[in-house]
Amino acid sequence: MEPATTSPLGGDRQVNAALHRIVQTRLRVDPRTQDYYERRSKEGKSRRETVRCLKRYAAREVFHLVRPTQPCPPA
Repeated sequence: MEPATTSPLGGDRQVNAALHRIVQTRLRVDPRTQDYYERRSKEGKSRRETVRCLKRYAAREVFHLVRPTQPCPPA
C-alpha cells in the first residue's frame, strides 16, 4: 500500500492539537461540518481521510485570520 500524499507528520504539535480540537468540535456542533462528513462517508471515505480534509480546511481559515493584513514596513 502506498502512503497517502500528505505533508510530513512533524510540524508544530500545538498547532496540530488546536486544529484537531477545532475539527472535533465542529463535528459535534456544526451542521455544515456534519453534512460534509456524511457526504464523504457516502463516497466511501474513511473517518481519517475526512478529518484530514477538514483539518486542511480549518488550517486555511485560521491562516487567513492570523496573517497580517498589511505588509510590515521595511526596517
